[in-house]
Amino acid sequence: MSKPTPGVYEQGKGMDAHNQVMREIRSRKEASYDPHEPTRVWLDEDNTPNGVKTSLTIILNTGGCRWARAGGCTMCGYVAESVDGGSVSHEALLDQIDVCLEHEAENATEPAELIKIYTSGSFLDEREVSGRTRRAIADAFSDRERMVVESLPDFVDREKLSEFTRHGLDTDVAIGLETASDRVRHDCVNKYFDFTDFEDACAEAVAADDERESAAAGIKAYLLMKPPFLTESEAVEDMVSSVERCSAVEGCHTVSMNPCNVQRYTMVDDLYFNDGYRPPWLWSVAHVLRETADVDAIVVSDPVGHGSDRGPHNCGECDDLVQKAIKDFGLRQDPSVFEQVSCECERTWTVVMERERSYNQPLTR
Repeated sequence: MSKPTPGVYEQGKGMDAHNQVMREIRSRKEASYDPHEPTRVWLDEDNTPNGVKTSLTIILNTGGCRWARAGGCTMCGYVAESVDGGSVSHEALLDQIDVCLEHEAENATEPAELIKIYTSGSFLDEREVSGRTRRAIADAFSDRERMVVESLPDFVDREKLSEFTRHGLDTDVAIGLETASDRVRHDCVNKYFDFTDFEDACAEAVAADDERESAAAGIKAYLLMKPPFLTESEAVEDMVSSVERCSAVEGCHTVSMNPCNVQRYTMVDDLYFNDGYRPPWLWSVAHVLRETADVDAIVVSDPVGHGSDRGPHNCGECDDLVQKAIKDFGLRQDPSVFEQVSCECERTWTVVMERERSYNQPLTR
């Protein structure tokens, strides 16, 4: 694990300053949550190394991300939806799984082939989800084809992955890398680890894959399109470079680009209300996907809150069409889908890309 320099921890400097601000913002939260109910659950389709699969996505309500409780990432408000007290029992987490299975049974004709489990933290961190619970969840979904679990790179090791692959489950770890740039990750996102730690996690997945009997292990890199303090053009440049670097790492077979949206109880939220932040243009998302269409990885994006002021958006007239093209690209990996959409606001986006500077951004809302 990378070690921050001593200056990071000096009072009022570096990550310490970011964390102080984030803790104050999150202290404003008043809502409480039921530890027996998942945060969210939904059915969808996802592109995998074995083709497009039906998916069941589960957001478990745990005690929250360990790093977020220290202060955490500038854009992430998920810890504000976590159960108070910092932990959720084994029994309560399995109750949440039961709720999700009931949702699937009521809304799908057949069980989903792909199960995606997120905790808005690290599923592989045993202070969030115990080894006992992790193994029980692996058993519960042993009849499916593929699993995706979320984790910071610290907690990725081949032994934990083998708890899933031994069932014949192809298993991927979704890592919130956010960017391949250590400087952007540290200074804009306030995330503590380095790109080398991501590479180490990929190596663990490769090792687990080499030891497999009937199932594969791999990594999905989650990138953040336009963290705070970057202009639109800087964010696009960072994403193109990040997709290219991630796809070149052995073991990383999928890159998911997540356009930033404005979540409550975050630094981005405060910046947004003080006219210091605009979510990315959907044209920027489309541009990055076009520019990286030839990399050796599946590249996908599913802009959350598209078309709203707090989510990635264009002018409001073309948002749904561009979003549909982005979704189609994720399933087909064909950049020609973007030839089917156009709008006059693309000219405004071009001006923003050319003229927006750090001292005068955002140029538009």
